[in-house]
Amino acid sequence: MAQRYNSFGSYIRKKFGTTVYKVNVDAGFTCPNRDGTISTSGCIYCNNDSFRPSSCKPTLSVSEQIRNGISHIRKRYRAEKFLVYFQPYTNTYAPVDELERLYKEALSEPSVIGLAIGTRPDAVDEEKISLLETLAHRCFILIEYGMQSIYDRTLEFINRGHDYNTFLRALDLTKNRGIFIGVHIIVGFPTETREEMLTMADEVSDLPVDFLKIHQLQVIKDTPLEIIYRETPFHLLGYEEYLEFITEFIERLSPRIVLQRLFATAPDNILIAPQWGKGRQEILRDIEKRLEFRDTYQGKTPRPLSSVG
Repeated sequence: MAQRYNSFGSYIRKKFGTTVYKVNVDAGFTCPNRDGTISTSGCIYCNNDSFRPSSCKPTLSVSEQIRNGISHIRKRYRAEKFLVYFQPYTNTYAPVDELERLYKEALSEPSVIGLAIGTRPDAVDEEKISLLETLAHRCFILIEYGMQSIYDRTLEFINRGHDYNTFLRALDLTKNRGIFIGVHIIVGFPTETREEMLTMADEVSDLPVDFLKIHQLQVIKDTPLEIIYRETPFHLLGYEEYLEFITEFIERLSPRIVLQRLFATAPDNILIAPQWGKGRQEILRDIEKRLEFRDTYQGKTPRPLSSVG
């Protein structure tokens, strides 16, 4: 089956001439939306256990986590090149000298060719971006911003702690500096219509964004969203509904943007809803089959940019 979207795996293999594997690390960061700087409750959907691998433990040093991760991946896949992914919480939320120490520690492993750094758009400044720009002169540096939505009413609903313009300012600070820019979005919030969710494809296509992760909204145990959902249930995207949605979203997304992720997969033991009962590879195959059935591909039907609010 011919590939119908610009996948991260294909992009990385073409760029580096081989498959590159991610090693997740937890450097012990917190979040301004949890430590009281903005809020203490965090985003209403957030439970870091929903995406943090068991090998990702802040009790170990960054170097130890990387060595453990590399050892495991090498045994399983005979891998030779790695990206270190600073994933849990906000990975630019520290003084720049501490960030420099942690990032350089990660890059000191010979088989590590770069970093992916997950963060919030309100946790960067000129000094931190300058550090990443310097590192980007000698290795692959990807900063992943949790945008989540382009709609301020949604950002308020999820207790995000910043507005969409904050993301746009961070983007403006980061672009054209040799740093690859990734964006995370979540679709399925009850504050948005289907067309408003699809409009995010149009908006992102017009921004200086290199990579995109798309997650469907999931209700996870031990989050404020769980309480909201149990007290006042709202519609969540069903499996067939999501296949149709993501197919149309991909159609509308610029083909230059690399898709890192097309859906979320929280562990079954903490996932409340939606219960799709599907594994990762099965979902990927079904998305690809849907694209093939509709004879469509990424960027086939771009829409004119719409105003958002």
